[in-house]
Amino acid sequence: MEEKRIDPLQIIGFFLLFLVLIWMMYDQSEMMEQNAQLETNATTTQSQVDDAPQPTVPVANNAPVLMDSIPEQVTTLQNELLRLSVTSKGGFIQEAELKQHTNHLNEQVFVVKDGNTDFNLRIEANGALINTRDLDFLPTLDGNQLTMRSQVAGGTLDYIYTLSKEREDSQAYRFQFGIRSSGLNVQPETDLYWGLDGFRHALSADYENRYTQLTYQYEGDKVQALSAMGEDDDKDKEVSWISYRQHFFSMILIPTTQFESIDVESSSLMNPDSSDDSVFLKRFETTTAIASQNGALNTSFDWFIGPTDYEILKTYDENLSESISFGWGIIGWMNRFLFFPLFGLLSGFLPYGIAIIVMTIIVRLALSPVTYKSYLSQAKMKVLRPEINALNDKYGNDRAKKQQETMKLYSKAGANPMAGCVPSLLQLPVFLGLFYFFPVAFSLRGKSFLWAEDLSSYDAILDLPFSIPFYGDHVSLFPLLASIAIFVYSKMTMGQQMQPTQPGMPNMKFMIYLMPIMMLFFFNNYASGLSLYYLISNLITIGIMLVIKNYIIDEEKIFIQIEENKKKPKKQSRFQRKMEEMMEQAEQQKRTGRRR
Repeated sequence: MEEKRIDPLQIIGFFLLFLVLIWMMYDQSEMMEQNAQLETNATTTQSQVDDAPQPTVPVANNAPVLMDSIPEQVTTLQNELLRLSVTSKGGFIQEAELKQHTNHLNEQVFVVKDGNTDFNLRIEANGALINTRDLDFLPTLDGNQLTMRSQVAGGTLDYIYTLSKEREDSQAYRFQFGIRSSGLNVQPETDLYWGLDGFRHALSADYENRYTQLTYQYEGDKVQALSAMGEDDDKDKEVSWISYRQHFFSMILIPTTQFESIDVESSSLMNPDSSDDSVFLKRFETTTAIASQNGALNTSFDWFIGPTDYEILKTYDENLSESISFGWGIIGWMNRFLFFPLFGLLSGFLPYGIAIIVMTIIVRLALSPVTYKSYLSQAKMKVLRPEINALNDKYGNDRAKKQQETMKLYSKAGANPMAGCVPSLLQLPVFLGLFYFFPVAFSLRGKSFLWAEDLSSYDAILDLPFSIPFYGDHVSLFPLLASIAIFVYSKMTMGQQMQPTQPGMPNMKFMIYLMPIMMLFFFNNYASGLSLYYLISNLITIGIMLVIKNYIIDEEKIFIQIEENKKKPKKQSRFQRKMEEMMEQAEQQKRTGRRR
């Protein structure tokens, strides 16, 4: 079960896509292969550990524990994919580097660096209040296991990191983290705080920020995501993991025993004046508690620090792949079981841009029967247009009578004005599914096609010396071409087949110009792979419509069939009879009102 909050930009996007489907009747990962054998190399990068025992600082009752007597040391655990640097000050991760990935500045990707994380245990033990972020830890390295020990308040506290070299590539981003105490007489509950400032890694900070989000799983398989826009907070129970997603990279905390309850918060760190100058996007915070056992801490966690890659995350038993925003209901189902496997298959032997084109062709051909039914309905309405115009002229402003006679005409001719909309609505899940797919397809990251340097980011061909509101400071070519294709398609369909504007109704021909403009503005900062899909989809749809119009559908035959339908006796459905009765009653009331 999935529970996710909708941000305003997504609502705008859904509305836009819905309009496109209604009026234009068209719709819209590489399995990341990492086969290198993992080899764990552990080295101490700074000063060697002194053999002398660590001094114990006497602690007064209820006083914080501060130990500054030992110089800071940094110890490194690493394999071919992940490097962890653990500091003796607080005993937590100082740096987490993803060795095979770079950011928009061609620099190594760090999930943790420059003090952007805070991990603290607030322990009440032996009459003292201990904050582990203030403690000094002594590192001991034994193969692939690092033990960080602090002597405090008459006892010891250990952080134990284990990075196994026996794991497959997909598992190499995951490591174990144990917390052990001895001689501390810990109170029943210890507060745990974990905070992280999410780095910006992509060209467009605004776009990346929409997919930078705190997500967690609770009460079995329920998934909740805090709002991706602005500040948000939440509380829940029985939590099995917490994900800090920085769009394409994530840090996930997985307790061996689920948290009984958590408090989570998310807040924006974007530069309000210039978003693309931002170093950090969001601040994530989690507060929870871990239980002691017989006065001692003895608990374990797993940490995942790596790509937000569906092919990697789905290999874990804890349902970590649900930290990705697939969409809800049937939309998410199609992404998990249709689009990701299909694109993974195609990108396995085709360049990524070509794989997008081929997938687009497959999707459009699969939906071509729906397109045919939509066009057939439009053709019938076009044939009936002269008679509808005659009814408009005959009854003028008498809308009730005009509507009544129009419905009779549709019934006799065997035409349904809604028949063209229903097939379009059937395409909506596919359209929205792909809208969700491309922004979260990790395999597109860093892959080029034609002029697009990165299919997961925008394809700027011109940088503007100024910024246009809602558009940006650059011109992306794929959205521009897609908007032109939408305009051409709209002219082919709406321009020729739209019924005259009814009194009191907006001029829907305006949609011919509105839709391309909205698409242009909305997708200028989106992933170029998504815009490429829309471009190819529109071109294919135009081609299919031309084939249907010129080689499949004969409007003269449709006219003859409509005339024959008019001669046949029609048995009205219960709905039709009810509608006709309601119209007659309305007309009768209108005439009665006039006589009075």
